Amino acid sequence: LTRLCSPLAEKTGKVLGEFCRCYKEQYGVALFNSVRYEIEGNGGPQAQLLHRKVPLEDHVIYSGNLFQYIEENKKWRNRFCVVPHNYGLVLYENKLAYERELPPRVLINSAGYKVLTSVDQYLELVNSSLPGVTPKSGHSPILKCPTDFPLILWHPYARHYYFCVMTGKEQEKWRAVFQDCVRHCNNGISEDSKVEAPAFTDAIRMYRQSKEQYGTWDMLCGNETQVLSNLVMEELLPELRTTIGPRLKGKAQERQRTWIQISDAVYRMVYEQTKAQYDAVVAKCEQERPQMESTIRTDMDQIITSKEHLASKIRAFVLPKAEVCVRNHVQPYISSILEALMTPTSQGFAEVREVFFKEVTDMNMNIVNEGGLEKLVEYMEKLSHLAFHPVKMQSCYEKMDQLKLEGLQQRFDVSSTSVFKQRAQIHMRQQMDDAVYTFETLLHQELGKLQGKEDLCKSIQRILERVLKKYDYDSSTVRKKFFREALLQITIPFLLKKLAPTCKGELAKFQELIFEDFASYILVENTYEEVVLQSVMKDIMQAVKEAAVQRKHNLYRDSMVLHNSDPNLHLLGEGIPIDWGEEYSGQPEAESAAEKRRRAKQVVSVIQDDEGVLSYEVGAEELLQPGSPEPREPKEPEEPDPAAPPSSPDGVQEIQEALAKESLGDGMEAEERLTNGTDATRESADVPSRASMQHTAPPSPKPRADVPSEAAVPHATPAASPAPGAETPSPSAGMACHQPNDKETGEEVTSPGGRCSPLQPTSTTESGEGVQTEF
Repeated sequence: LTRLCSPLAEKTGKVLGEFCRCYKEQYGVALFNSVRYEIEGNGGPQAQLLHRKVPLEDHVIYSGNLFQYIEENKKWRNRFCVVPHNYGLVLYENKLAYERELPPRVLINSAGYKVLTSVDQYLELVNSSLPGVTPKSGHSPILKCPTDFPLILWHPYARHYYFCVMTGKEQEKWRAVFQDCVRHCNNGISEDSKVEAPAFTDAIRMYRQSKEQYGTWDMLCGNETQVLSNLVMEELLPELRTTIGPRLKGKAQERQRTWIQISDAVYRMVYEQTKAQYDAVVAKCEQERPQMESTIRTDMDQIITSKEHLASKIRAFVLPKAEVCVRNHVQPYISSILEALMTPTSQGFAEVREVFFKEVTDMNMNIVNEGGLEKLVEYMEKLSHLAFHPVKMQSCYEKMDQLKLEGLQQRFDVSSTSVFKQRAQIHMRQQMDDAVYTFETLLHQELGKLQGKEDLCKSIQRILERVLKKYDYDSSTVRKKFFREALLQITIPFLLKKLAPTCKGELAKFQELIFEDFASYILVENTYEEVVLQSVMKDIMQAVKEAAVQRKHNLYRDSMVLHNSDPNLHLLGEGIPIDWGEEYSGQPEAESAAEKRRRAKQVVSVIQDDEGVLSYEVGAEELLQPGSPEPREPKEPEEPDPAAPPSSPDGVQEIQEALAKESLGDGMEAEERLTNGTDATRESADVPSRASMQHTAPPSPKPRADVPSEAAVPHATPAASPAPGAETPSPSAGMACHQPNDKETGEEVTSPGGRCSPLQPTSTTESGEGVQTEF
């Protein structure tokens, strides 16, 4: 592998060089679109629900114990897993290590991973990753799980993670949590960036199209460096298989295991090189931005005129061919695609409405029965985190699993439906959070006017009905936009591929129509795609408009839009976030920071696992020796502590015996409590959000006459939460050092001796010498 270092670095550099050229071109176009939209654009219909401007931070989504398979010593170890608000997976040696703020064992950014709940599923993926290496029947598999409830995180390039739990109920719960983490981390590119994000995603799309790769791309997930690393690995992997595959020795399982380690090592090397080159090109573009922006603002009218002239010439050449292609190959299938998208999506948004209604109604009934403002405070703190509750939201997300494009998927070169599923699920979570935030804002405003419990309950019911009406309108608007974007994402790449043989080669002649001074802001390729988009946009808009009439989908018709029905409501969202605990808890004075920290440690998660210590949890005394290698025997204390749990069992048989004892002994007590809404005063990096659509039309400036805006060209936005950094802080920075950062993955902190070579098969640091942050 060492001999391949230089060729791999050279190939990586070549791919990145081509991408950076595309990025520079798209940066100028994106900057022009951004400035033009600022000057001419209008925001479209105003949302009825309030949007939380200050994200919910410093709370833990989930925490609990589960087993992890340690590849280095081929043993299973108990781990305490914490999922902070940024959805990174943080694995500690045990709960005591977390409470003592000891460094975690592993930090995992799950972007690009798949959550598997079957060893057979996993083996199928592993067997297909390295052709020619298929274990014979009867041979021991690559992984033995001590229970029937595994949870495996699989990645096509990076290392894999193996976990297991004791019951099917636990497995479903952890699966929902892991999937939420993947969904969130897949959205690592911030939608708040109006220039860098579209420039990056358009550059990715243009680069892939230059390689004749059209259609959706499953690995458009993670932050920019992760996406670029996936792009490079997509080209490196076939060559790597051909070169290394025949040289692998040993049994089939050993060759598979070695291949996974080699792929992970190459991925890390590519990540480091990619990060350096991408950061350099972004810095250079940012340096040139002030001058470019000044030119755009000064010459805006001339640039627009030049672009309109170019568009008219390309339209005359392309549009007749595009319209024939649309009529013959796209138009007959639009209604089928739309119907396939609308049914599960509408069911999912209806489930969001139902879950929100049920939670508020249950809260209202409990207040009637129990009474008291303190109970309201308790329930409102839980309700505020409803959108981030993986288990309660799972019934909404599962509706999208019904999405099937069947024959349409092959016809339009859609690699999978996961892009559309994740995007719809992200919209669901955002709509739920907007509904919750609007409800709590309106209720907070009403509390000062209420006279008693009866008034409170009536107000809650009245506000609930008001919020549901707003939710119906907003969810209709969001769904119609989602359907338009999805149809564009499916049809535009198909049209571009169909038209490429007759149109692509002729585009160069239009370059002479662009003034040299404006060449950075007008690209022939982008203008050509606008014309193609225009050829199908009318059919898509008409199809969505007709679908809105069908009552089964609960869509508002455009004629029923509620224009600023409640303009004063948005003024309420400008204030500081509501702290129900401090305002209405009835305490004489606010809790001290130390008291808040103590309370956060007592209850650490939105979904809380059983507080009892597992019988097979690692002894606390092991934490006193963070530098000792694993496996290690726990020290014998001078005075035995009867409350101290035994050390982790090492073998599969011992694990099974321990689980059997646990299941028999604590079967009735292991029923886990589901709570919602715990603030944990632990610092964590803010996590950016991003859209998942690979071909969506961003907000475009007001068009002139029949000329399409360049900003309206579908551009790639990766597969993110609308509401999801920075160098990893030092261990002295409190919890900040214990929580993974979506912007910083692949960084490995080793022992003071220095960094390990990126080409060495890297793995979780189990010796306690350091912490490894995973992809």
